[in-house]
Amino acid sequence: MHSGDSWTFLILLVMGSEDVKVVLPINANPVVVHDPLRFNQGGQSDPYSFARDTMQNGTAQAAVYNSKKLEDAVHEMGLKLKHHEENISFLKAQKNRLDNSILDMHVALCKYQTASESGSENEELSHVQSEEETLGHIFVHEKSAAGIWCELKRHHGTQASHLPLMKDVVGIVAMLGNVDDDNLSRLLSDYLGLETMLAIVCKTCDGIKALETYDKEGHINKTLGLHGLGASIGKPLDGRFLVICLEKLRPYADDFIADDPQRRLDILKPRLPNGDSPPGFLGFAVNMVNIDSVNLYCATSSGHGLRETLFYNLFSCLHVYKTREDMLQALPCIRHGAISLDGGMIKHNSVFSLGKREINVKFPKSSGRSNLPQNYFEIERQIKEMRWKKERTVEDMQREQALLERSRFNFDIKKQEYLKFLAQSSTYATQSFKQEGST
Repeated sequence: MHSGDSWTFLILLVMGSEDVKVVLPINANPVVVHDPLRFNQGGQSDPYSFARDTMQNGTAQAAVYNSKKLEDAVHEMGLKLKHHEENISFLKAQKNRLDNSILDMHVALCKYQTASESGSENEELSHVQSEEETLGHIFVHEKSAAGIWCELKRHHGTQASHLPLMKDVVGIVAMLGNVDDDNLSRLLSDYLGLETMLAIVCKTCDGIKALETYDKEGHINKTLGLHGLGASIGKPLDGRFLVICLEKLRPYADDFIADDPQRRLDILKPRLPNGDSPPGFLGFAVNMVNIDSVNLYCATSSGHGLRETLFYNLFSCLHVYKTREDMLQALPCIRHGAISLDGGMIKHNSVFSLGKREINVKFPKSSGRSNLPQNYFEIERQIKEMRWKKERTVEDMQREQALLERSRFNFDIKKQEYLKFLAQSSTYATQSFKQEGST
């Protein structure tokens, strides 16, 4: 192509002639887009000066090439913009589907609850009385962190969880599970000890920071956190207290028992050296605590429930035996402690706990909800899981929206640069064409 022909081609290109059509390839793979305004050796970024220098120092072919590079950059940014818009549309549709499914399942649960109300009134009343008894024993420790938290819950109910101080708190260990047998409840509570039973459970480390703050000298600020709350109700917090952070606990990594609505852990059963099962072995303590459906699934942001996080870290593989004699016979296969229903207890590393202790703060007794059909608990599990997925979907939508806004901003800037380049190139090319024509 001669020089005159090249200038003619560029003029037709920038003036939008129908005789010249540029077909842009659409590549679905991500590419690295370099700034097309840095092609000239001088490092100039202004499109006008870049176009002028290109025309003066290069040929028409070079100008067409650089114009195409700019056009490709704009096209690539447009594809990214469309990609984020499609992602947001997909996530919105997914959120709507989850909302509809959650609503349908709530309707199904109401049917189960109506059908089972008549047969479980006595069991439910017993469970409520047991919870009230546990709360009453916690209130005895009125100047403890657990006592102050329960006082707040009693006066503010569900609204307490929305307070900045409490929004990350899951609850008190003693109130996060229940046990079928009252005797077993006392034994498990005795094994954990009063301090652990009164421990506050938080989802994240930020929740722990909200409970207690410090001044520049490292002293506790008694006007903020739980200390400030206790002082405001005339019950100043006294002494140390435990707080357990769920996100810092290493969860149980193996399988769950198949089709178990309580998601009990599938822990390998103990074996004596001869390969036999130890006589009197009743199971693992971590699987004998019943957990409310609200906390059974997705208690943490990573989707883990309380059984595989909190209670697995508290009890590990603690054995439960029928009698002390059975427990002693099983010593060769006990690695993480054991208890027996007649009061025997072995702590970690074969440390025996002897004597008798009076236990007040214990897990509440289970309600008659265990008589509900298994499908009821499966629906509750699905609702909890869908709510967790909905939260993750909303977070993904927020991230995609931020990426979309950034891409739209960059696209608008690059488009303006491209239009300025075309305008300057068209003016200079027209002038050069006229000069060539006059000669």
